[in-house]
Amino acid sequence: MINKRLLIKNLLAHNDESSFYDKKRQLNLHTKEGKAKFLKHICALSNSNPTNNSYIVVGVEDQDNEIVGDDFFDDSRIQNLVNAFLENPPKIQYENVPFPNLPKDRVVGLVTIRPKNKVSFFKKGIYNIMPDTVFVRVGSNSMPLDGPFEKNYQNTETVIGIENNSRNSIAYTLDGVIDFMNVKHKDISPKYKVFKELFVICWAGTKRKVREQTFLSRVDIALINEQIKLFYSAQDDVTIEYNDDTFTIIEYVPLGLNDQTSYYPLEKQTIRFFDNGYYKIDRQMLFEPPEYSRKMLFHIYNSNQALIDKLQKGFDLSERELRDLYNLPSTFMICYLNGFDEAKQKLIDAKLLLKPFPKAYVAFKEAMRILRKMKYDVG
Repeated sequence: MINKRLLIKNLLAHNDESSFYDKKRQLNLHTKEGKAKFLKHICALSNSNPTNNSYIVVGVEDQDNEIVGDDFFDDSRIQNLVNAFLENPPKIQYENVPFPNLPKDRVVGLVTIRPKNKVSFFKKGIYNIMPDTVFVRVGSNSMPLDGPFEKNYQNTETVIGIENNSRNSIAYTLDGVIDFMNVKHKDISPKYKVFKELFVICWAGTKRKVREQTFLSRVDIALINEQIKLFYSAQDDVTIEYNDDTFTIIEYVPLGLNDQTSYYPLEKQTIRFFDNGYYKIDRQMLFEPPEYSRKMLFHIYNSNQALIDKLQKGFDLSERELRDLYNLPSTFMICYLNGFDEAKQKLIDAKLLLKPFPKAYVAFKEAMRILRKMKYDVG
């Protein structure tokens, strides 16, 4: 079992980016340009390593390898983006890895690209990438292939060595459990459970009761053996159930036009553990968006646009307008889910305007996370 934090350290220590790994300050999958860059690197790394894993590390400064972290990113449907644009797409996995020096809401992202035999290429264009383009790694760069493609097997021993040096140990596991229970979350009733005498899950959250149902908020859930966060949210609420074989998380989102006390189930995530040292994560989308009258939504949509216009012009907001601003991400999302197709782009465009308002910016990130979960936009 690989300790993903140790794996990232070993990748970063291996000189610089190469034909089997890349590093990024952050991923930007809100724009076609950002998606195109990400897909280009996936395509190139996959083609350049047909017999071993390739990796992208997210949340690292390019110049000096400083680990600065990025937001928790739980889009399991990122595979859909790869499948939509690449022929012979590789299997990929995105994991969130906590580091001791980072705030608890920041992680390092680890994209693992599984090996495959067939050459990947773009089956349709995106941004400035044309259909049928093949990318490969040339040193630390992802470059379009110009000429015949020859498979590269030179990285196999190097990658196997890095992965073997990143194996987990009992000491790493015990240190991880003690840190989670006694340091990171000692104030919010942390718990742990061992599955199949091998896997350890730790979780913590603040209990609160809403309309006779008990939720956990400020939730952090980690699979300690691999040093990955399974779930993190500053706002949303969850329920947790478990038995000897499974650990189940049901995530709820508070959505309402006048309050935040109407809870809607968003997604069910079940981690299933097996006796052979293997685990599998199954996800089921549960969300059914609330429906409101179009007359009311037109009013909300126009009010949100008026708030954005005031921010763009540098005007101060009243206390009432500030309260409306904090709700703007969720109300724009409700508009989008009720047929206002342009509302999602309006929300994305407002990102920089919301950033100086911490509460509104957290709400923005949560709204975008929910929209990604619902349906990954590959357009």
